[in-house]
Amino acid sequence: MNDLSSLPADFVWGAATAAYQIEGGVDEDGRAPSIWDTFSRTPGKVAGGDTGDVACDHYHRWPEDLELMRALGIDSYRFSIAWPRVIPQGSGAVNTAGLAFYDRLVDALLEAGITPNATLYHWDLPQAQQDRGGWPERETAERYGEYAAVVGQALGDRVKDWATLNEPLCSAWIGHLEGTMAPGWTDLTAAVRASYHLHVGHGLAVQALRAAHSDLRIGIVNNLSPCEPATDRDADVAAARRADGHTNRWWLDPIHGRGYPQDMVELYGVDLPIKDGDLESIAAPLDWLGLNYYFRNVITDDPTGPAPYAKSVYLPGVRRTAMDWEVNADGLEQLLVRLSEEYGANRIFVTENGSAYHDTVGPDGQVDDPERATYLEEHLAACARAIRRGVPLAGYYAWSLLDNFEWAYGYDKRFGLVHVDYATQKRTIKGSGRRYADIIAAHRRRVRRAA
Repeated sequence: MNDLSSLPADFVWGAATAAYQIEGGVDEDGRAPSIWDTFSRTPGKVAGGDTGDVACDHYHRWPEDLELMRALGIDSYRFSIAWPRVIPQGSGAVNTAGLAFYDRLVDALLEAGITPNATLYHWDLPQAQQDRGGWPERETAERYGEYAAVVGQALGDRVKDWATLNEPLCSAWIGHLEGTMAPGWTDLTAAVRASYHLHVGHGLAVQALRAAHSDLRIGIVNNLSPCEPATDRDADVAAARRADGHTNRWWLDPIHGRGYPQDMVELYGVDLPIKDGDLESIAAPLDWLGLNYYFRNVITDDPTGPAPYAKSVYLPGVRRTAMDWEVNADGLEQLLVRLSEEYGANRIFVTENGSAYHDTVGPDGQVDDPERATYLEEHLAACARAIRRGVPLAGYYAWSLLDNFEWAYGYDKRFGLVHVDYATQKRTIKGSGRRYADIIAAHRRRVRRAA
């Protein structure tokens, strides 16, 4: 039974996107290339040779997408701002035409009664900044703080909810260690340094945003996964602990004032370039934490593999999405409770949660996706269970509003509540989108009855 009655009256219902995944317009109005423009144009890096050049053409079609948000009935829209659209070279001149795009979007959202929730960085580092060393270099963190100041000053009078970084794990580990995301490196030292400077940039961005407008509500968004041993063998139990350090503790401990986990520092064997005041800046108080959740990890020891010498294994007989990710709603509840009990979070949002399936448009022009609707219901029920256990969960953002450019998977993987025909850019609300709208409406009816 998916009982949602414990969701509070002021629970925020949202949907999320990211700039490079939907905007298109990559060479319009002064925008310069990002590392994802470069990566996606590198042969063999992205499935089908796809790029984000057009994506969902949201840069031109955002009014239509705003109407879709209204049709779903969401309270809040989580989007990201493209650094190369605002400061094309990573530092220096501000591109007023690029900033004006977000001005228009924010004003229209507010007029529609939808609260904007802005992410400063969702992986699209300006290529010019990458050419100066990228995240492994401290300069990038410093330039990022300057970018945060520009955007915060420009939009902070109207946008009150901000995330500094989205999933820094992906930027550091997948981008610099595994090499399957931009910039496509496979260098442990660079990856660890990038992880550290992402955190330094986060701290500088918090300072810049608070200086720009004192009433902002600032958080950070991490993608976390439970890491459970595949067997009770000592080697697998130890591997699961390492995987947890790599996936979760490395990203949570520093922002909560605990420094970096010593077991992982020793495992990586890379000196962190810490300067006086860094750890205090990284641990600056936040107003909320964002959790992106997709799957759990079942871990076995992998002594010959890359750090953390642990790998995920597939369990037989479990449901999986088109990404081949296990469907495990209990993992979401588990992580929410951990953030509350172990880290003392006093306000949490599920900032992304969703599933890819092989959608088809029916003869009637509709997209029936019952698996995604079920996934949605089960994970919202996990949210409700967490709240009943005392977790201060304030809202949920479905990933994603639209089918979009799914990074190295190209356009083959569809997560949207809204189907996008990429040839025509026609949008169609899927069955799961209609189900989400029904859940939102039912919650509001409960609230009104209880008032």
